[in-house]
Amino acid sequence: MTKKLFIKTWGCQMNVYDSARMADVLAPLGYRPVEEPDGADMVILNTCHIREKAAEKVFSELGRLRQMKDRKAEAEDGRMILAVAGCVAQAEGEEIVARAPFVDMVFGPQTYHTLPEMVAKASRAAGSVLNTDFPAESKFDFLPEEADGQGVSAFLAVQEGCDKFCTFCVVPYTRGAEFSRPAAQIIAEARRMVAAGTREINLLGQNVNAWHGEGPAGGTWGLGRLVRALAEIDGLERIRYTTSHPRDMDDELIRAHAEVPQLMPYLHLPVQSGSDRILAAMNRKHSADDYRRLVDRLRAAKPDLALSGDFIVGFPGETDADFAATLKLVSDVGYAQAYSFKYSPRPGTPAAVDGAQLSEEVKEDRLSALQQLLNAQQVAFNHGFIGRSVPVLFDRAGRRDGQLLGRSPWMQSVHAEANPRLLGRIVEVRVDAALANSLAGTVATVDGAVTAGGHAPSPSFQLAQTLEASA
Repeated sequence: MTKKLFIKTWGCQMNVYDSARMADVLAPLGYRPVEEPDGADMVILNTCHIREKAAEKVFSELGRLRQMKDRKAEAEDGRMILAVAGCVAQAEGEEIVARAPFVDMVFGPQTYHTLPEMVAKASRAAGSVLNTDFPAESKFDFLPEEADGQGVSAFLAVQEGCDKFCTFCVVPYTRGAEFSRPAAQIIAEARRMVAAGTREINLLGQNVNAWHGEGPAGGTWGLGRLVRALAEIDGLERIRYTTSHPRDMDDELIRAHAEVPQLMPYLHLPVQSGSDRILAAMNRKHSADDYRRLVDRLRAAKPDLALSGDFIVGFPGETDADFAATLKLVSDVGYAQAYSFKYSPRPGTPAAVDGAQLSEEVKEDRLSALQQLLNAQQVAFNHGFIGRSVPVLFDRAGRRDGQLLGRSPWMQSVHAEANPRLLGRIVEVRVDAALANSLAGTVATVDGAVTAGGHAPSPSFQLAQTLEASA
């Protein structure tokens, strides 16, 4: 009998990947994903502990879901199994069980390969099943093959956990120590994804460029070598990776940016602050100039590389001079995209008990100033594409009829009027307009045919006379 499964995902791309794999694990038990929680036989909240008040948001959602769970039971329509997964579950599992005893399962991100066993226990037990251990075995060794195609553009987890222990971050405590999957396992999964229609793979890890996996013939590979191996898969046209740490960007990976055409010219490289004093307090173990020099090396290898970053303002003890150093670094580097946040204490981290916490007013003012600069850089970057032809991988339908959405090599969202048959293909698009967060364009042709392939701007194009002719 088919059962309905609803998974709500918060947080990072790794959580998105984990949610998809949970669905794969549950598929043999008859569970199929649905779009709404009401009436579902199982609801999983896959949580993130990075943002402020993460746990309270989970409890608020649980209160709403409890009503649905009760309605389902009262209607004698069966039982809703309610579960909390992910990093909040890992960090605060016992608190969830105590405050929300109606939750049937609470489990961390390293244990979801045991979901069938947990479901069986939850079906028999009167209380909650709590599983927040860090098992000795890797979950990746026990996950089934993907049940369905992952889409034109898809994530592939290669590395998990973190050994860096930045003083603001809970990831080492919720995801555990750094772990790298073997290269052969990753390559086999990538081949299955491409065979099912994936054209772009985004390699995932908390510190993805720290990946050092066992090679197929023994020895240890780095991420640069893995990228080269994946680029040999016929049909895989684009490779990306996220999220990187500046300390793990080695020579081999930098050379891959210069030499592997499938590796897209976009890199998310968080720095968090431009102040050496704050970087030291964060335990980042690199300076602002270390970061600048790394950016210079990357751009020497790949001149059209677009950079994205993460920034935290209002870290404990941050002075006006420290914040000015962050603005200076942003001005020096120039970002195509960036994510910026006010510092918020995460329970259990060293920075949370620092006595030099800043006021919300100061943090708000600094975040506003930083975002004004970052937004101006993003707008300027996007406007530089007006009138150019860029290759776009169309991966989904747009909000309007006849519109397709996709990504440029530089990670910009691009929308254009296009034939649905172009989904899954790389198509040259002439950029007509640049918005704050996207580009708008017109499908172009070269010599009467839709182009596909690399990311160099097309030397010439003519507008398609009809969409049918360009399909």
